Amino acid sequence: METKPGDGYGLTIPLVLDTIKDEKEAEAAEGVLVVQSIGQHNYTTTSTTTTATIATSFFKTCFNGLNALSGVGILSIPYALSSGGWLSLILLFGTAIATFYTSLLLKRCMDVDPNIKSYPDIGELAFGKTGRLVVSIFINLELYMVATSFLILEGDNLYNLFPVKGFEILGSKIDGKQMFVIIVGLIILPTVLLNDMRILSYISASGVLASVIILGSILWAGAYDGIGFHETGTLLDWNGLPTAMSLYAFCYCAHPVFPSLYTSMSNKNEFSKVLLLCFIFSTVIYASMAIFGYLMFGSKVEAQITLNLPTEKISSKVAIYTTLVNPIAKYALMVTPIVNVIENLFPYYNRRPTSLLIRIILVISTVIVALAIPFFGYLMSLVGAFLSITASILLPCMCYLKVSGTYQRFGLEMAIIGGILLVGILIMIIGTYTSLTEIIGHL
Repeated sequence: METKPGDGYGLTIPLVLDTIKDEKEAEAAEGVLVVQSIGQHNYTTTSTTTTATIATSFFKTCFNGLNALSGVGILSIPYALSSGGWLSLILLFGTAIATFYTSLLLKRCMDVDPNIKSYPDIGELAFGKTGRLVVSIFINLELYMVATSFLILEGDNLYNLFPVKGFEILGSKIDGKQMFVIIVGLIILPTVLLNDMRILSYISASGVLASVIILGSILWAGAYDGIGFHETGTLLDWNGLPTAMSLYAFCYCAHPVFPSLYTSMSNKNEFSKVLLLCFIFSTVIYASMAIFGYLMFGSKVEAQITLNLPTEKISSKVAIYTTLVNPIAKYALMVTPIVNVIENLFPYYNRRPTSLLIRIILVISTVIVALAIPFFGYLMSLVGAFLSITASILLPCMCYLKVSGTYQRFGLEMAIIGGILLVGILIMIIGTYTSLTEIIGHL
């Protein structure tokens, strides 16, 4: 099952490589390593097909997996805990366990056919061309929505640092946050027009380091900058549980990258251990940020915890500036697969001008959406409920049931997968409805 570049978001090359054979031949083919990020998830793909043979070690695959699970989700995790209360931590750990299990299901699907290289390949193996199309739509839609959320994040944090009044143009008032969204869009545009993304790919590879820096800076702010950890919080908030669960799901939707990591490993028998270590480490980071952030700010914690920090403190500036740098690099890498898919719809047009036009339109459209729906927390909740739950829980379960034939016989495995599917569908419906209601109510 061969995937063309840009065809349904084929992911074939890991972030950190150990061995590349025939490197000159690969360079001649102009294979460009691109690291993409879905929200907090970094993905890799190539812009052209190469003949390079790539293998990664156990530890470097762990780094790639951790990078895939690290990102802006760490900013909203305290808000998720404040929405659901302390007992919602059980949902965080439950989400980690469920998504770890569904990642193993993807591995089992890949074991059926050695030609499978990407998540859309698994969809096609299970449900034919329709399966590939469905998987590709959900992945690219999530990329688009998270690219939009990056603009909102940048606007919110820049306005927090520099609370300017904005300006008026053609009779329309542009406030400070909207002004920064537009400025960031203009800054990002040249990076999106680039063909060679290798420089930005190394910046986006800093997801793990960025998460650790942000967590450390916030802990420093709480311990030494006069904030403290004195808030008691709420034990359980039933009304906020859908939002909490949606945001927890958003943190663990790295499944599109797992097939490429599995394919790249020199010893594929160790992939389950890689996943286990990645999920444990990421869960420790997420839980730590959620707990300490909630203890620091309680119910007043913002959808981005950086908005709560005192901007005059050094620790706060480190956290905020770290938050600001990564999305600028990741935006261009994120929209690249969307551009590739759209370009394949126009194969007979002049490729370079068409590509530039597509990229410009994509940036403009995300800026417009960010201006129209400037609610980071609610948008992330919507992405988590509708797209992340689908990509990380529902689709892996359904693909595995079809590929393995487990749906034809009832047993413990079928009961477990059936239970995960049922809970996932309920969360998707309730979480999507709650998020849409919140967004519409604040428009």
